[in-house]
Amino acid sequence: MAAPIGLLAIDAGSNAIRAVVACASSATEIREISAQRCPVRLGHYVFTQRRFDRLTLARSAQAFRHFRGLLDRYDVREYRAVATSAVREAVNRDTLIRRIYRQTGIRLEVISAAEEARLVRSAVLGSLPEGVSPQLILDLGGGSLEISLMRGHDVERSLALPVGTVRLMETFGISGPITEDRMEVLQHHVLSMLRTIWPNPPHLSSALAVACGGNAEALARLAPAPRVCGKDALNLELLRERLWAILRLDVSGRIKAFGVRRDRAEVMGIAAIVFTTLGDWFKFPTLLVPGVGVREGILRDLALEHFGTAELREYQAKAVLEQARRLTERLHCEQRHAEHVRYLAASLFDQLAPVHGLPAELRLLLELAALLHDVGLVISTKSHHKHGEYLIRHAQIPGLSGAQQTLVACLVRYHSKSGPEPHHKLYASLGPRDRRIVRALSSLLRIAVGLDAEGTRVVHQVEVRIGRKTVRLRVHADPRAEVKLWAARRKAKWFEKEFSYRIHFRSVRSAAEPASTNQRTPYSRAIFGREEEPAAVLTTPSVDWSQAGS
Repeated sequence: MAAPIGLLAIDAGSNAIRAVVACASSATEIREISAQRCPVRLGHYVFTQRRFDRLTLARSAQAFRHFRGLLDRYDVREYRAVATSAVREAVNRDTLIRRIYRQTGIRLEVISAAEEARLVRSAVLGSLPEGVSPQLILDLGGGSLEISLMRGHDVERSLALPVGTVRLMETFGISGPITEDRMEVLQHHVLSMLRTIWPNPPHLSSALAVACGGNAEALARLAPAPRVCGKDALNLELLRERLWAILRLDVSGRIKAFGVRRDRAEVMGIAAIVFTTLGDWFKFPTLLVPGVGVREGILRDLALEHFGTAELREYQAKAVLEQARRLTERLHCEQRHAEHVRYLAASLFDQLAPVHGLPAELRLLLELAALLHDVGLVISTKSHHKHGEYLIRHAQIPGLSGAQQTLVACLVRYHSKSGPEPHHKLYASLGPRDRRIVRALSSLLRIAVGLDAEGTRVVHQVEVRIGRKTVRLRVHADPRAEVKLWAARRKAKWFEKEFSYRIHFRSVRSAAEPASTNQRTPYSRAIFGREEEPAAVLTTPSVDWSQAGS
């Protein structure tokens, strides 16, 4: 049995910075040891002036110095620190990130709204009994509201709205009691966004809806509903009855009346307006409040990475690939061509492992880029690789971290024409290791795209033979079709430049049907490193990547 491991999750939210230390004995057995909260409001000034002031920067660094002590005190082996809406929008966010790393050694990762919602969904689903599936998950934070419409454990629709409590408080200048006129302004603001983005909402009067965040937990104590699955619940009808008891009080009055912290008292009235407005819009009478959020989602990810079984890893890989497929469907991409390029790219990745030396978990990123390489065509055939990079950077792909999505966007950018250059903005933003990953994976993707350049799928499979400084590719193709390898030969030049190997192509007639013509090929090794039999002819081991980019 594997030894327990110490984990730390840090959530730098817009209203406060929170950390939780846990001990994990398996992928699903996670016991929280210590929870810490620092009342640093990162959203202060950001939502009105788009930058952190000096005091916020100093207090944030102080909070992370405190969290650094938790790493040592509890012998934490794995951690992840993420920042959400406020840090995403601050123009001087790099100043904050660099200061925290310089003073504590903690790397703060700015995650997308899609990744934030994924972490919350993971935490919610992990906290509920088997067979209990919410249809709607709401996560109301200081900067944004994430909404996930679910079908079982699958995401049917995901939205992020800029209606966080701190954002609304500072945008509308709310500092004390909330008048009836001000309440109507806030309600209208929330409803106008909902009408624009979701004009025909589902009727959820009999569905299980979940709310996450500190405000939901505080309001559930003021307007409780019968517990569900052992979890607290918020009665929205009761909250409407008690709404004026909250709104008419100033901050000091709320602290005294409800026994909450000052930063919670400042925004709880706004949160009550948002929740009651959402209840009217979606027609749900109660909200389950499981008391979990981004931090618990991080802990689940960390435990899964350390202990996770092959089945769990495969499930997550499938989920990410399916999200990518849904995106290609929405953007009207040629599905069979995309699947075939994915199949060829995965095969090349496995067989050329002794040459590229990449870790197995990066194979999934290559497959995602192969599926998505032509999404830019929905905008224009001219410069579609640049359009593709933009679309992927701003798409919602649940299951990918912001860093992973950036790598996939870069790969889509470099699948066809010019390769990575130092003056390219997104590529230049990467560290040395990630740049090497982009160069290596894009060189493989380019060959795979070249092998099916005309979308005919006449290439069934590729067999690799590696010499001292040469790579020979035996291209098995349909004997009834003409095989044109000029595009693959041209695109192979980037691989030859990156790895100093000469590539030779040889066409071999084959009667076998390509695996991707009639069915989807086997799922990749997941982000978390699942091993599987590759779809390629020749299987080779991976090589240590620890020195890459150093």
